Amino acid sequence: METARRQSALIRPKRSQSEKLKSLIYSCRKEIIAEALGTFVLVFAGTGAVMVNSISEGAVTHLGVSFVFGAVVAALIYALGHISGAHMNPAVTLAFWTGGFFPRRQVIPYIIAQSTGAIAASALLLISLGRVAQLGATLPLNGNWWQSLVIETVLTFILMLVILGSGLDKRACVGFAGMAIGLTVGLEAAFMGPITGASMNPARSLGPAVVGNLWQYHWLYWLGPIFGAQLAILVYRQVTNNFQDMLQEP
Repeated sequence: METARRQSALIRPKRSQSEKLKSLIYSCRKEIIAEALGTFVLVFAGTGAVMVNSISEGAVTHLGVSFVFGAVVAALIYALGHISGAHMNPAVTLAFWTGGFFPRRQVIPYIIAQSTGAIAASALLLISLGRVAQLGATLPLNGNWWQSLVIETVLTFILMLVILGSGLDKRACVGFAGMAIGLTVGLEAAFMGPITGASMNPARSLGPAVVGNLWQYHWLYWLGPIFGAQLAILVYRQVTNNFQDMLQEP
């Protein structure tokens, strides 16, 4: 009997990498769709506000744009958080993984979904509003990439710290994560948006860059947020006893 089982295992063809990927995508298809949809709405509303502000000659205002970014993030966390965790941000997804409370096998599908949603949103904005305000692309003020790299790192560090403390820590007040995270995004966009665009999110920067072919200094909007989010994981681990026990899966 045992010999027959071994022979059956040898005869059974090994699954290819593409088949494994298809199986993985199918198993978490709802989460992937939620991430793509959430990032689409985030980029469509946020960068759309930047474009409409330009078209309307400042009717939305910079503070209004900041409010839109913060409000849409908060709304999406409440709407999609129970489905996919509402990451909508590759830097956040990578930080959740390195923190040890997000499965490695879902990291790439999540990032692909987030990037796809962002690009689709920018493409629709280009079709509907035209090539306005560089499609809301994030660019360093006066080309000062070093300044923007530092600021994006710090901004994402603060954001990730709030996500950990309000959204994942079991000791946090239940139900306030969306508000806390949304307010943080809006606040940071308000006071640092004119310098860096206050991206804090590689996918948010990727959409306008791909559709508008605006790649100047784009790398810093990946490096800064990813490093800032990783740094937040390290710091929160140091200030929290029993790090893994205190955090729940996103």
